[in-house]
Amino acid sequence: MAILFSTPSRIRNFPSVSGVNIDGTLVPISDKIVTLGVTLDRHLALSHHTSNVCRAAYFHIRALRHIRPSLTEDMAITVAVSMVHSRLDYANSLVHGHTNVKRLQSVQNSAVRVVLKDNHHLLTGDLLRKLHWLPVQSRTEFKTACITYKVLTTGQPTYLSTLLNHYTPLRTLRSANQYRLQHPRVSTEFAKRSFSYLTPKIWNNIPLDIRLCSTLPTFKRHLKRTYSDSIYTSLPPSSSPSDCLRLRFSMFADIVRLTNACIIIIIIIMIAINWS
Repeated sequence: MAILFSTPSRIRNFPSVSGVNIDGTLVPISDKIVTLGVTLDRHLALSHHTSNVCRAAYFHIRALRHIRPSLTEDMAITVAVSMVHSRLDYANSLVHGHTNVKRLQSVQNSAVRVVLKDNHHLLTGDLLRKLHWLPVQSRTEFKTACITYKVLTTGQPTYLSTLLNHYTPLRTLRSANQYRLQHPRVSTEFAKRSFSYLTPKIWNNIPLDIRLCSTLPTFKRHLKRTYSDSIYTSLPPSSSPSDCLRLRFSMFADIVRLTNACIIIIIIIMIAINWS
């Protein structure tokens, strides 16, 4: 199968092509292809790939929900990480900054509620913080930053190291010694999703003391702590269990009062009908 990649506006003006002739064999043009487990569509929107990931992840989440009462919390975490997170993490850099990230985040939200047996009583951010799980967008940035660290320290693989250039100002500036990467200029949305554009943006936002870590384990530890602090400290405080219980009693009391009022109105109407 062959595929023609293009933007929606350009492909409308492109002449119709039914296939590609390769050595006398006509290879048909398809709307999507699967390569290395990633479904690529002709507009590179990755909506089909995201749908496949969500479908597989939700299948395992439903299976986990059925057996969750028989598992301990540690066992449930292990199952969720191996069956759900492994799918969310695979090739997730392709959807970084895309609207498909919201769909993947919904999958992670469902998984964390099944693991902790929470039925929408607490905020999802509090549940993720309890398990020390980073949201999908942050997990993508974390993985990209770790790959960048290894590329900069080892120079391998070559096909990635050639895409990264250290920032060198034209004149002497304080930022010259900040161990930053040069951020290329792009003009299309496709180019903004490339490794050469996305990596400097993520790397330069990491604090300097973390970028200068001597070992990869140290870099990972400090980077995850930084992401966790920046994400979870910005979340609004959640209600305590007592506050949730008090809210439920208040709602129940309102329902009881409304029911009593309806009963009184019905009795008054019946009395009025009988008198007439």
